[in-house]
Amino acid sequence: MSLSITYTHEQAQGIVNVSGEVDVSCADELRTKLQDALSDDIKQLIIDIEHMSYIDSTGIGVLVGAAHQATTCGVHTQVIHPQRNVLRILSMLGVCEELGISQS
Repeated sequence: MSLSITYTHEQAQGIVNVSGEVDVSCADELRTKLQDALSDDIKQLIIDIEHMSYIDSTGIGVLVGAAHQATTCGVHTQVIHPQRNVLRILSMLGVCEELGISQS
């Protein structure tokens, strides 16, 4: 499955929707989109991964790096709607709190 990333900016909130598989071959695309979002004048970054079916360690590194960059910029980050298999991986690696994981 290919990767699809969309970004919308509503008021002070940036929303990045990620669909497909995130691995080493496409992690740079996600990194670029998240950096672009953080360069906007936002106070909150929402990363919706409801349609992300797979993520490898490179992709997880991109998410964690973006969360750290957001904190430095004073932007609150929240990752929402992870599929069960993706949530399991993120939980095993202990990054859920760092990513502000929400299943709602």
